[in-house]
Amino acid sequence: MLKSQNMDDVLYRRAAARVEAQLAFYRHVMIYVVANLLLAVLNFVRNPHHLWFHWVIFGWGIGLLAHGLNVYSYRWFGSRREQMIQRELERQQRLRESPPP
Repeated sequence: MLKSQNMDDVLYRRAAARVEAQLAFYRHVMIYVVANLLLAVLNFVRNPHHLWFHWVIFGWGIGLLAHGLNVYSYRWFGSRREQMIQRELERQQRLRESPPP
């Protein structure tokens, strides 16, 4: 009973952490869109003959892409990650059960 409750707690915390990471990514996307729209407008109004805002979009876009991959990569590598976690948990359990030499 206690083990099941602990596992449920671990699963809940893991799910909550993923949701928080997804929400942080959505906030990042919204800030990216709004800030880059403002910068584009500023560029067109102040200096329409020298367009620079696309460099900001490109540079920040690389960071946004990295953030998105960090948040959503578990969809591609999640099963492998879970296998590695399970193996590590089993290894730790064996270490706890075996007496030190």
